[in-house]
Amino acid sequence: MKFGKVDDPGKVNFALPETHLQTEKILSKKGSRNFEDVRVGCAKWNKTDLKKFYPRGTKDELAYYSTQFNSIELNASFYRMFPEAQFEKWEEKAEEGFKFFPKIPRIISHIKRLNNCEELVDDVITNMLPLKDKLGMVFLQMPDNFQPKFMDRLEPFFKHWPKEVPLAAEFRHSDWHNDKVVAKELHELLINYNISNIITDSAGRRDLLHMRLTTDTAFIRYNGANHETDYSRLDDWLERLEEWYKLGLKNVYFFVHQNMELASPLLSAYFIERFNEKFGTELKIPNTLN
Repeated sequence: MKFGKVDDPGKVNFALPETHLQTEKILSKKGSRNFEDVRVGCAKWNKTDLKKFYPRGTKDELAYYSTQFNSIELNASFYRMFPEAQFEKWEEKAEEGFKFFPKIPRIISHIKRLNNCEELVDDVITNMLPLKDKLGMVFLQMPDNFQPKFMDRLEPFFKHWPKEVPLAAEFRHSDWHNDKVVAKELHELLINYNISNIITDSAGRRDLLHMRLTTDTAFIRYNGANHETDYSRLDDWLERLEEWYKLGLKNVYFFVHQNMELASPLLSAYFIERFNEKFGTELKIPNTLN
């Protein structure tokens, strides 16, 4: 992916900002320190992108991928409205316990821009339901030019969204995070509707590192820069997740992207191995072809 790409990642200050006070307040209400769900995955499963991952002769990429990872950020659902039958096929191919995290189609977020899309939302939900227990948190990504002046479109959308299907949201215009008045209104809305606030970590968009959770879920879209700092940045995230875990974090959804995806499985395997070491979890470490 090209989002947030820079010419020289070595010149970027990748330090994570301090945890926002709101995050401390949200997590401190959650009681005992135990993870309920931890998911780490890539953004694609096709062989063309994920080199150094599939053994020679692999015929069904999703089926194999689901034996190595426990989740996928399903970006394919952003580009078109897939029918129920397609989600049913994906559900059948994936291993038990696997979860899909679908992106809401662009016709809703980027074309209609949340305007008069109730019927489309109903169709999207209906089409995704064949994933059954393999349906994870759905996520909404708004375009860079969706500004706070459109704030009034958010509540009707969130109100219509079914509470039974967990939702996360990503806002890419800087003012959503850097204007204190706007940020306060946005986050109150997300908290009221139990919408998780996505954190995007990208070399060229450090302004999106708001560190401001609205639920007990950390949904993180990590964009590697195909640079040696990709690994030390993951170490920093492990430290931050440990801090939040001690405060009461319940769920971690961590998805690894790169401008060139070939090393995403390697980064994910590194992250999972160290996550297990730090938290005593037993997440499967995917096999990679070094």
